[in-house]
Amino acid sequence: MEKFDTKTLPEKLAALPAWTLADNQLAIHRDFVFADFVQAFAFMSAVAITSEKRNHHPEWSNVYNKVQVRWTTHDAGGLTQKDIDMAQFCDTIAQGFGHAPV
Repeated sequence: MEKFDTKTLPEKLAALPAWTLADNQLAIHRDFVFADFVQAFAFMSAVAITSEKRNHHPEWSNVYNKVQVRWTTHDAGGLTQKDIDMAQFCDTIAQGFGHAPV
């Protein structure tokens, strides 16, 4: 999969207003906050299962009810449609786990 060029990025990211483009324009990231650790872990589990099925895995961290997620396609050297798709999946699935917008 080819990475997006810098001219394509604004159009692709328009559908992801809560995500931030990294300064180097090679990744997107977002913080999620949940009611508690169980909800945060349930969100991570759902993302992990889908990531494994799609063979596309996040860079992430978790502290109690907070989950930081970063998407990039290492093989392509930047952002691809895989990252956009997984970010959209995260946005959708987070609602079912009590995500509180940051």
